[in-house]
Amino acid sequence: MARLTKKQKEASSKIEANKTYSVTEASALIKEISNANFDASVDLAVRLNVDPRKANQMVRGVVTLPHGTGKDVKVLALVTPDKEAEATAAGADYVGLDEYLDKIKGGWTDVDVIVTMPSVMGKLG
Repeated sequence: MARLTKKQKEASSKIEANKTYSVTEASALIKEISNANFDASVDLAVRLNVDPRKANQMVRGVVTLPHGTGKDVKVLALVTPDKEAEATAAGADYVGLDEYLDKIKGGWTDVDVIVTMPSVMGKLG
C-alpha cells in the first residue's frame, strides 16, 4: 500500500468516513482541504435509481453554470466603416478593418473569435 503524504493525512483526518454531508458542507470541506496550486474541479456522482436500458427512464439534461465557463471571449469584427456602429452594438470587443488586418499580419493573436463580412473575406485571406 502506498504511503500517505502529510497533506493527505491531514485532509483524511478532517473527513468522517460514515457521515453523509450536505452539498454546502461538502463544498466547504473541499475548499478547506484542497491544496492544489491550480483551479481544481470536482466530480459529482448522483444515484438516481433508474434503469438506463428502459426508454422511459433515460436521464438527459444540460446544466448552465451560474458564472459561465469562466472565460471571456474576445471578438474581433472585421467590417467596413459603415457597419462599425452595428458591430459595436452587437458586442464586438474590437471593431475595424485595415488596422486590424495589419496587426494580424504582424502576428497579433489576442482574439478568440473573428467575425467578418463576405466582402472582407478576400482581404482577410
